[in-house]
Amino acid sequence: MGRRSIIGTSAAVVAAMALSACGGGADSGSSDTVRVTLVNHVWTENIRKALPEFEQQTGLKVEVTQLGEDQLSDQYNVKLNAGADDIDVMMYRPLQEGQLFAKNKYLADLTERAKESADFDLGDFQAAPLGATTYEEKVVGIPIITEQQVLYYRKDLLEKSGFSAPPKTLDELKTQAAKIEADNPGVAGFVARTGKAAAVTQFSSFLFSFGGDFVDEAGKSAVNSEAAKQAYAYYGGLLREHGPANISTDMSWSEAMAIFTQGQAAFYPEANSLYKNATDPAKSKVSETVGFAPFPAGPDGSKPYNVPSWGLAINDASKNQSNAWKFIEWAAGKEQTLEHQKAGTPGARTSVWENPEGIATYPADMADAITVSLANGVGHDRPLVERVAQAREIVGQPIVDAITGKDAAASADAAHEAFQKFLDDEAR
Repeated sequence: MGRRSIIGTSAAVVAAMALSACGGGADSGSSDTVRVTLVNHVWTENIRKALPEFEQQTGLKVEVTQLGEDQLSDQYNVKLNAGADDIDVMMYRPLQEGQLFAKNKYLADLTERAKESADFDLGDFQAAPLGATTYEEKVVGIPIITEQQVLYYRKDLLEKSGFSAPPKTLDELKTQAAKIEADNPGVAGFVARTGKAAAVTQFSSFLFSFGGDFVDEAGKSAVNSEAAKQAYAYYGGLLREHGPANISTDMSWSEAMAIFTQGQAAFYPEANSLYKNATDPAKSKVSETVGFAPFPAGPDGSKPYNVPSWGLAINDASKNQSNAWKFIEWAAGKEQTLEHQKAGTPGARTSVWENPEGIATYPADMADAITVSLANGVGHDRPLVERVAQAREIVGQPIVDAITGKDAAASADAAHEAFQKFLDDEAR
C-alpha cells in the first residue's frame, strides 16, 4: 500500500447527521459522534440510508467517510501506522489486509463484546467467514459481505449435448466440457480466470476440492503437495484443452465473464457476487439460458471458498470503542444483514440464508448452489499472509505454466521454494 496523502480527496464523502439526546459510551474520552470509514460499495449506500434509524435508537450521530478502495488503503496506511484515533469503525478486507492489521495491533479485540451481546448472536455467523476475521483466537472483525464460488453454465448447451444436469464432480465437468465443445464448434467448453494473481482466488476451490491448501497445518508451504500438483494440472489443463482458442494468460473476472456472457463458453466457475452480469439482458447474451450449480466435487469433495470480502472492525487506538461497537452491533445485526441480503449483498449470517426473504431475490438454482457452499465452504481463497499481492504472484505462477503446457508439477516445486522463502521472511 502506498503512502499518498488523501487529504482533501474529492472522493471522500462525509455525512454527519445530528440527533437529539446523548449516547456517550463508557470509554475515557468517548464521544456521541461515531466516526466510520467505509468503502464505495452498495452495502455502504444502503447502510447510509438506514443511519437515521440507528441515530434515533441510540442518540448517537454517525460521521461517515466514504472512499474508493485505493484511497481507503492509503488512509489506513497513513493513519493506522501513526496511531491516529480519529477513526472509530473501519470497513476492511479481512483476506487482503486482515493479517497485517491484526499483527500490527490495529484492530481492537471484539471477542467479549460480541459474545456478551445476546441480541447480536455471534453464533449466527457462518464459521468460515468468522474464522477469517479471527486472529489468534480473538474476534477482531465482523464479516458483513461474503462471496462463495459457484459454477455458471449454459442450460441450452447441456440439453443440446444430452446432459440432464450440470456436473456434480470435476471429472464430469471435464467430460461435459469436452462433449459440448465438440458439439458446438467455436464455443469453448470452459472458461475461467487465467491471470497469475487474478486466478488464485478462483483456483483455490479446485485446490481445496483436491484436498490441498496453500499452507499446511504447521504454516509451511503446501503448494507442491500431491493434491496441489493435481489441482494445478487440472485447472490449467482444462483451460488449455477446452478453453477459448488462443487463450490469454492475463484474464481477470471481467474478461472471462465477457467470454461467457457473449455465448462463447459453456462453463465458468466464479464468485456468486457477480451473477447479475450473466443474468442481466443488457449485459449478457445468454441471460435467458444461464444456470448456476454447486461447485463440482473433487477427490476431497466439493470445497468452494466461502469468504468475507469485507468486514467491520474497531480501530484499537479509538477512544470511542463502546459507541463504535454499538454501530457494528446494529450494522452487522440480524435485521440489517437481512435487509442488505434482500438488496443483493450476500451476508455472513446463517439466519438470513435460512429465511425465505433472504433468498427471494436470488435465482432459485443460485440459492441452492450457495447453500452447498455455505455447508462445505473454506474461509479463505488466497494465502493468509501480510503481503497478499506478492504471495498471489508466487502461488499463481503454476496456474499460468499449466495453461501454457509447461510441467505443472515442476512449476509447483519452484513455487513451493519461493513461497516457503516468502513465508520464512514474513515470520522474521
